[in-house]
Amino acid sequence: MASRSDEVFRGLVAALSMLGVRWYVFGAQAAIVHGAVRFTEDIDVTVLLGGVEQRTLVGALGRHGFSLRVEDANDFVARTRVIPLVHAPSRMPVDVVLGGPGLEERFAENAKPIDFGGVAVPVAAVEDLIAMKILAGRAKDLEDVVAVLTAQPDLDLRPVRETVALIEQALDQSDLTPLLEQCVERARDG
Repeated sequence: MASRSDEVFRGLVAALSMLGVRWYVFGAQAAIVHGAVRFTEDIDVTVLLGGVEQRTLVGALGRHGFSLRVEDANDFVARTRVIPLVHAPSRMPVDVVLGGPGLEERFAENAKPIDFGGVAVPVAAVEDLIAMKILAGRAKDLEDVVAVLTAQPDLDLRPVRETVALIEQALDQSDLTPLLEQCVERARDG
């Protein structure tokens, strides 16, 4: 029996493959794939539009069971770069983040195909996911980092540290590396 998320992933793969855009799953679903034990009721994806227009993306998703969760999508997307959707058949919320050049392109290149209900879904690489969650910095994101690090104790942290350092440099801040190291220590302490 297919899970709700499997239904959503089938719809995403169908719509986004048709458009030929690069994309990847991040957030809680990716954390679960990489070893975090947690419950989630939504799916987060980043889509790199390339030359595809936003309305073309929304139309393709609409043909595969997705509808907007906000009235004025253009204003919302302009402010947030997020298209909030719901997959009507499963009623599962899906946030589509419109990715940009740079790190998000790199994350898309590093994404690994994972089987969800018979379809290959690109999921953010564990190293990239950890960096994303450190940047987000919310308590649940940091818990995900600790859970993933605990599940993968032999993970090479050099790429994570390099990405976090790049993000700090780009944002002119210095608080992300200490946050990562706190999570590493918590994972080691069990």
